[in-house]
Amino acid sequence: MTTGRLSIVGTPIGNLGDLSTRAVATLSEADAIACEDTRRTGRLLAHFGIARTALLVVNEHTEHHRRAEILERLARGERIALVSDAGMPLVSDPGGRVVRAALDAGFAAEVVPGPTALISALVLSGIAADRFVFEGFLPRKGEERRTRLAGIAVEPRTVVFYESPKRVLRTLHDLIGVCGPDRHVAVARELTKLHEEVLRGSLPEVAERLGEEVRGEVVIVLAGAPDPASLSDQDLRRLLDAERASGASARDAVTTVVKRTGEAKRRVYAISISIDTDIDTDIDTD
Repeated sequence: MTTGRLSIVGTPIGNLGDLSTRAVATLSEADAIACEDTRRTGRLLAHFGIARTALLVVNEHTEHHRRAEILERLARGERIALVSDAGMPLVSDPGGRVVRAALDAGFAAEVVPGPTALISALVLSGIAADRFVFEGFLPRKGEERRTRLAGIAVEPRTVVFYESPKRVLRTLHDLIGVCGPDRHVAVARELTKLHEEVLRGSLPEVAERLGEEVRGEVVIVLAGAPDPASLSDQDLRRLLDAERASGASARDAVTTVVKRTGEAKRRVYAISISIDTDIDTDIDTD
């Protein structure tokens, strides 16, 4: 195995006191640090008295081209640290291509664990954390967004995702549309910072308390969908409406909702007829 080493280092999501002793040592010993923003990482290094080393910009625009240089440095036996602006690299942040390239080339890699917003929000949410799924950022608009929201509505595990403060209120209202008003949610913002806040309650309650102006990084934690056996006609109607709104035909809407919920096709078909009397009458309900 070649001698270079890639260290994937978690950095604070807010409170600088969360940077571990091991992370400080790893950054101090690195021959180069791959980062999203040299100014932000430079301030972090200065705060901990870490001597400035070579900073390589690795973001969504440069990652593809920067891989070759990092591999060359690793081949020379250098120690490279990979960081993001905040939290763990690769979790809704760049760096995946660099890590895969280094592993494929046979270089040693290690992780130096650190804070991550999704886990912090999950454990503060009061919502079940034994089984969960991370959705990253939702699509901003269009059919892709509607399809993702419809899938989240029937996901039985707790769902965690990031959202822009500018779109969080709209997302909560979209979730009310597909999940109904009774689903529990937690919205966490400014985690580990001075103005940390976690709002908990039903979707409408949290949307009302959140207000129009939201600042800071936001994580949404949504309780999983109820057991399909307990889905009401209104729950199924909301899911059908969401599918039709995305442009699906009545037939396709029925098929999709049946597949996602495991509900009997005959029942979903009957509810669909009550929504749209123009539905094709030759849908096979057996």
